[in-house]
Amino acid sequence: MAELRSRRSVLAVPGSNPRFIEKARGLDVDAFFLDLEDAVAPAEKALARETVVAALNEGGWGGKIRSVRVNDISTEWCYRDVITVVEGAGANVDALVLPKVTAARDVEWLDTLLTQIERANGLPVGRIGIEAQIEDARGLVDVDAIAGASPRVETLVYGPADFMASINMKSLVVGEQPPGYDVGDAYHYVLMRILMAARAHDVQAIDGPYLQIKDVDAFRRSAGRTAALGFDGKWVLHPLQVEAANEVYAPSQADYDHAELILDAYEHATTVDRRGAVMLGDEMLDEASRKMALVVAGKGRAAGMERTEEFDPGV
Repeated sequence: MAELRSRRSVLAVPGSNPRFIEKARGLDVDAFFLDLEDAVAPAEKALARETVVAALNEGGWGGKIRSVRVNDISTEWCYRDVITVVEGAGANVDALVLPKVTAARDVEWLDTLLTQIERANGLPVGRIGIEAQIEDARGLVDVDAIAGASPRVETLVYGPADFMASINMKSLVVGEQPPGYDVGDAYHYVLMRILMAARAHDVQAIDGPYLQIKDVDAFRRSAGRTAALGFDGKWVLHPLQVEAANEVYAPSQADYDHAELILDAYEHATTVDRRGAVMLGDEMLDEASRKMALVVAGKGRAAGMERTEEFDPGV
């Protein structure tokens, strides 16, 4: 699988709405998905597939990651979603989002179907990735197996609304603490469980949407919690949320510069000076420091950041 790209902001776009699709082309998001599931009424799903294929083939998406969310495998629409989209626009889609994944077999089924379609249509086998959405207790319990079910898996995506319903959480506000839970974070275990599975299998962890779309401060707080844990990005539902997501899930300029300086200092000390003791000013560095710096620098590079401070070996 190719190196995973930045997904700080992942825009949800109704697949049946050409006006929203056109507007999405101009937004500064890292990734988007054209939705064939919840955003499309049952009677409109067949037509929406054709709209999605046309939108992908028309292009104009710049460097955005191009994904499509199909319906879940328990429905009568899923297999036709996959066939229509991949046969019609397979060269112009980077990944499929599979919702309501409950077990590894769901991912394995999609992997097998994608391989068949790719071979039948002369497409590179394995190029189209899978983004597995964890939306209920069964999916969370099996999340390790789901993350490792196929080399195509690129992300694990937390689906908060369906998850809250599946565990009978006493709340109607997605992403906020349920009434009565006044100590800690009610979602911490769920988020960390997804994150551990993602990191164990070298895939990205993406937080789900925040539904109060005009409350940007609340969105920023919600995103900040998962960014602090190590999540790679978050779904956005409205243009107002895009800038906040891009900012929150990228390192600050100061942290990015510092990470690059750590990498330079470590490289210089161990290869040029051939010393095991590495210093950056008054800061002592070791292999663990290098690994931490790689994470921050990698996120910054993926986000297109440029360093503002160069390493001086004489300092």
